[in-house]
Amino acid sequence: MSRTAKIDRKTNETDIKIDINLDSKHDQQIHVNTGIGFLDHMYHALAKHGGWSLTLECKGDLHIDDHHTAEDTGIALGMAFKQALGTPRGIRRFGTAYCPLDEALARSVVDISGRPYADIELDLKREKIGELSCEMIPHVLHSFATAAGITLHVDVLKGKNDHHKAESAFKSLAVAIKQAIESTGTNDVPSTKGVL
Repeated sequence: MSRTAKIDRKTNETDIKIDINLDSKHDQQIHVNTGIGFLDHMYHALAKHGGWSLTLECKGDLHIDDHHTAEDTGIALGMAFKQALGTPRGIRRFGTAYCPLDEALARSVVDISGRPYADIELDLKREKIGELSCEMIPHVLHSFATAAGITLHVDVLKGKNDHHKAESAFKSLAVAIKQAIESTGTNDVPSTKGVL
């Protein structure tokens, strides 16, 4: 059975619609439009390498800045992910991935834990990549982890180009999440507590 969700999240700052399928390995459909090109690029990489189909549309108050759009899409995507995953039974729970992009190398470690936590170290130097503030990139990941109720550790281990560093981080996160939510073929809750 496919793990899917639809989210509509509207505030005074953003209007977001998300349709996600976590199990679209063979017929992926990805459409992302946040109004911030580099953010679209990062979400597209997350979906592509995570094996998701994803439609994410956001109309945000970009006349103010990129903050609300970046933060709120991270929150809404986390909510959609959590809803699509459902009760975490019969999954691996943990995932780890290293992904390079040219000179950059990122590592992501994921725990589908039910405990929201994010430790993000991207070592970005520029003020912006395209129209996305570099300070918002770790904030997007933190917002996603909090809303999804998962633990993330994402570290750029080396690199010189900020575009490469950010993209390798999102790709490694995608691969780690894909591993963590893989089916084990059981109905077991992967915790000594019996619940996640």
